[in-house]
Amino acid sequence: MPRQATITEIRLKDISTCVAIAANTLDVLVNTLNISALKAISNTTQSLLKMMETIKQDKSDCAELMEHIHQLLNAIIGVYIKSDTGAELSPSVLNQMAKFTETLHKIYAFVEAQQSGSKVKKFFRQAELHTLLKDCKAGLQQGLDFFQIGTTTDVLVNVKEMQDQAQVKYQEVLNLVETMSSSDSTSSISKMYSGSYTSSNSISMLPAEPNIFHGRDLELTEILNLFNQDNPRVAILGAGGMGKTSLARTALHHEQITTKYQQNRFFITCDTVSDNVELAGLIGAHLELKPGKDLTQSVLNHFMHAPPSLLILDNLETPWEPIKSRKEMEEFLSLLADIPSLALLVTMRGAERPAKVQWTRPFLLPLGPLPQEAARKMFIDIADDKHSMEEVDQVLDLTDNMPLAIGLLAHLVDMEDCSTILSRWETEKTSLISEGHDRRSNLELSISLSLSSPRITSMPFSQDLLALLSMLPDGLSDVELRQSKFPIKDVFGCKTALLRTALAYTDGNTRLKVLVPVREYMGKYSPPTDLMIRPLLAHFHELLESYVTAWGKESGAFPIARITSNYTNIQNILRCGLQLEHPDIAKSIYCTCDFNSFTRRFGHATVLMEDISHLLPFLHDQRLKTHFIVELFISFGFHSISHPEMLIAQALDYLKCLSDPELECFMAL
Repeated sequence: MPRQATITEIRLKDISTCVAIAANTLDVLVNTLNISALKAISNTTQSLLKMMETIKQDKSDCAELMEHIHQLLNAIIGVYIKSDTGAELSPSVLNQMAKFTETLHKIYAFVEAQQSGSKVKKFFRQAELHTLLKDCKAGLQQGLDFFQIGTTTDVLVNVKEMQDQAQVKYQEVLNLVETMSSSDSTSSISKMYSGSYTSSNSISMLPAEPNIFHGRDLELTEILNLFNQDNPRVAILGAGGMGKTSLARTALHHEQITTKYQQNRFFITCDTVSDNVELAGLIGAHLELKPGKDLTQSVLNHFMHAPPSLLILDNLETPWEPIKSRKEMEEFLSLLADIPSLALLVTMRGAERPAKVQWTRPFLLPLGPLPQEAARKMFIDIADDKHSMEEVDQVLDLTDNMPLAIGLLAHLVDMEDCSTILSRWETEKTSLISEGHDRRSNLELSISLSLSSPRITSMPFSQDLLALLSMLPDGLSDVELRQSKFPIKDVFGCKTALLRTALAYTDGNTRLKVLVPVREYMGKYSPPTDLMIRPLLAHFHELLESYVTAWGKESGAFPIARITSNYTNIQNILRCGLQLEHPDIAKSIYCTCDFNSFTRRFGHATVLMEDISHLLPFLHDQRLKTHFIVELFISFGFHSISHPEMLIAQALDYLKCLSDPELECFMAL
C-alpha cells in the first residue's frame, strides 16, 4: 500500500504550486516589459522549484521558507502593478529586491546541501546548516517587515486562498502588460534598468550618487588618479561612520568612471555574507549566473571574458575578518585582483588591507573626520542655515566631525533645534542617534560592529584600553602606555588592535586618541574600571610630584610638557578619585593640590579644589587636611573660600600636632 503523504508534504506541494504561479507571473514582467531587475529573482525561484520536487527531508523548514517566498513574490509583483504608469521604483524597494535575491541564493544553497552527501557528513555539518537556515529566515523576515506582510505559523492555512490570490495577481499582470504595450510606458520601465545608472544584467540598480557630499575632494581626486592606470585595486579604509561608502558611491558615478566602464559596473554590499563562497554566490547573483554550490570559478570565468569591469565590494571587512575563513577570502580576492580587465574598489572598516592583494600605489590613507568647514556644510545641507553657528559648532563638537554622527544629529536638529538636542545629549548620549536598524542609521550599532571585530575580540584587553581612553580626551603617548603599568597583557598589541579597526587613531603628536562618539559610547556602556584607572592616577601623581620638586630648576621643563599634554586627562582621572569612599582619595587630594600648584603658576587654578572643600568635614587625616588648606590659601584669589578664619584656625591646630616645618612656613606666608 503506498505511503500516505503527510500534512507537511501536502502543504509544501501546494505552496510550491503557488510559488510557481508567482514565478510565471514574474516571467511575464521580465520577458514582456524587459524588467531585468526581476530576472535573477525569477531564474533562482524556478531553479529552487525544480529542486523542491526531489526533496526528501526537512520539509517543514522548506514549507515555511516557500510560504514566505510566495508572500514576497506577490508583494514585489504588487509593487509593479501599482506603478502602472511606469514610474521609477524607490531605491529602498530596489535594494530590498536585491537583498531578496541574495536570500534566494542562500535558500538554494541550503536545500542543495540537504540533498547531497551522506547522513554522516550532514550530521557534522549540522551547526553550519543551522546557521545558514537562520540567515535564510532572517533575510525573508527582513523582506516581510519591509513590505509589512504578516506571517503565520498555522500549517493548515488556506492554501486554496493562496492559489486564488496568485491567479488574481497573474491576471492583473496580464492586464497591465496589455495596457502598457499600447503606450510608451513600456519603454520607460525598460529604461529604468538599462540606462547608464545600472549594472549590465544586474539584480538591482546601482546605489544612487550621494546627494550630500563634502570634504572628500582630495580623496576622490586620489582615487580618480589611480583609475588613470589600467584597472587598479583600491581600498578605502577608515572607522565606521567615516563615509567610506559615500566616497565609493561618488567615485562609482563620476564621469571618468562611467565613461571607462559604462554598464560594466557592479556594487556589491558584503555585510550579509560570511566567507568567500557566500561572497562568490552574491557576486554571481549580480552577474545573473546559474545558482550553484560554489560560484567562485564561474565568477572568475565571467570577468576573465568580460569587457573592462569595475567591481566595488562595500563593507568587505564582514567576510574578511573571521580568522577561520580569512585565508580563503584573501585567496579569492587575489584571484579577482589578478584579472587584468577587472578594477577592484573595496571599502573596509579599519586601517588594514587584505595582505594577498597587490593594491595599487600610492595607498589611500584611512579616512579621518571631515574638515570643520565641510562638516558645517554637511550639517546645513540637512538642517538648513537658520541655526546659530555657535550652536551648530557645539553640536558638531559632539560628533568630532564624523560624517555618520553629523548626519544623524543634523536630522534631529532639523526636527527640533540645536539647544534641545544639546540638552538631550547630556542624558541620552549616543543613544540619541541610535534608533535606526542598520549601521548607516544607528551610531551605536556601527560602533558595536567594530567592537565585535575578531581583531578586537582576539585581544581581550583591547576593550579595556579603549574604555580607559574614553575618559582621556588628550590621549596617551607610548611613554605613558609603557610607564603607567596598566594591568593589560601586551598593551602595545592592544593599541595595534584599536588602530587596525580604526576605533582609535594617532594624532600629529603620535598620541593614541579616540573620537568623541566612541568615547561617549564607551563611557555609557563600558566605562573603565578602577583597576585600569588607579595605575594612571599613580603615574600622574608621580609626574606632578616631580614637577613640584623640579619647579624653578632647569629640569622642570620636562614635566611641564608632560603635564600640559595631559591637562584634561588629569582632571578626569582626579574627578574619579575625589569620592569619599574611594580607596585612593588621599592620593587624589595630594595630586589635586600639586595639580593646582601647576595651574596657578600659569595664571589659573583647577575647580577641583572646590570639590575637595565639600569633602573636608569628612576627612580624618590631619596632615592631608592641612596640606589642602595651605594650598587653598596660597591660591587665594582663584577660589572663593567660605569661612576662611575657621579654616586657618583648623590648620593651626593641626600644625601643633604635626611638627611639619614646611607646612608651618607656608602658613606663615
